[in-house]
Order: sequence, then C-alpha cells, then structure tokens
Amino acid sequence: METAEDVTRMNLVGGNLALDFINTRSGPPIGLPDDDVLTGYPELVAWGVHAGALTDTEAKALRRLSRNDPEGASAAFSRALRTRDYLDEVFRPLAAGKAPSTSALARLRDDEADALGHAQLEGGSTFDWVWRDDHTLARPLRPVVHAAVQLLTTGALDRIKGCGGCRFIFNDESKNRSRRWCSMDDCGTAEKMRRYVAARRTRATR
Repeated sequence: METAEDVTRMNLVGGNLALDFINTRSGPPIGLPDDDVLTGYPELVAWGVHAGALTDTEAKALRRLSRNDPEGASAAFSRALRTRDYLDEVFRPLAAGKAPSTSALARLRDDEADALGHAQLEGGSTFDWVWRDDHTLARPLRPVVHAAVQLLTTGALDRIKGCGGCRFIFNDESKNRSRRWCSMDDCGTAEKMRRYVAARRTRATR
C-alpha cells in the first residue's frame, strides 16, 4: 500500500498539473492501471504539496481539518478519484488524436465554475487565480481542474501525448515535438535496453 512518503517519490513528467494528477495511476500503455499512489486523503494532500498545488501550511491545515471531519475527508477523496476519472476521459482520447467525452467536458466545466467560486484574483503586472483563502477539503482539486481548463483552452492539443512505454500522459514541450516517453530515465531507457537485447539476440542467431 502506498504511503504519503511514497507519493513524494513520484516523477512529475506531465508538464501540466492536471496531467500529473492523471498520472497518479500507472501501468502499461494499453489496458487498465496496475498501481495507484492515491490511496486516501493524506496521500492526496501529500501529492498536492509534491506537485506544487499546495503549500506546506495549507497541507497542515487540511490534515487537521480531515482529522476533525473524517467523513468529509472521505467524501473529498472520493470526489478526487471521480475528478481523475473524468480528466482521463478528456485527455487520453486527445493523446490518441480523438475527441474527448462530452460528459467529461461538462463535468470539468462545472468543477471549474465551482473552483473559481472559491478563488481570488491576485497579482501585480499580471493576475492569476489563487486559492489562498479556500479552507475546504476540496482545496487540492481546485488548481488541478483549473490547469486542465487552461491546457484545453490555451494549449496546443496536438502536443498532448501518451508515453510509448506506460500509461502516463504528457504535454510535449520539445521544440520539434518528438518526445515519445514520459521520461528517458524510465521508459526511454527501458526501450533502449529492450532494443539492445533484441539486436544482440539477432546477431547471435546469425
């Protein structure tokens, strides 16, 4: 079973907060996921800090709130898993060059409206939405939902890709759009090793 400490060892390779949230489930590129770092509300909070969606101070307050309201924390965690499911229904088809689910887009629209209802505009030369004063258990999800909407409305959708070695999704920010792997240190290296072994086996049988 994953722990909050295990969550902080997760590689953030999506290039977008919403994609990194989807990537909290891992597994092969085709088929069902086989691992999940989000096993409870404490892990959700730990991931929020690790991904930069929460400050340590916000996380401390959320942990205290979850201990005082375990039923509310359980409901917020269930909501997080449902959010991840519909974000997957939005971005995984896009990574395959297909249209996302209309029902998933509708849920994202509604959650973005809810998120902005708890946000404030802050800034100087430029302004952005912040959730500094949001003291609800759903706080970890607000910036995730907002990041998803920003990627859909301002990003280059043809840069959203699926890793060739696992189920991770990423935003390809390479100059020539040639990225194939979530990480060269992980899936990229594994593929290189597979090709090397196959080439040696081929030479040995000649």
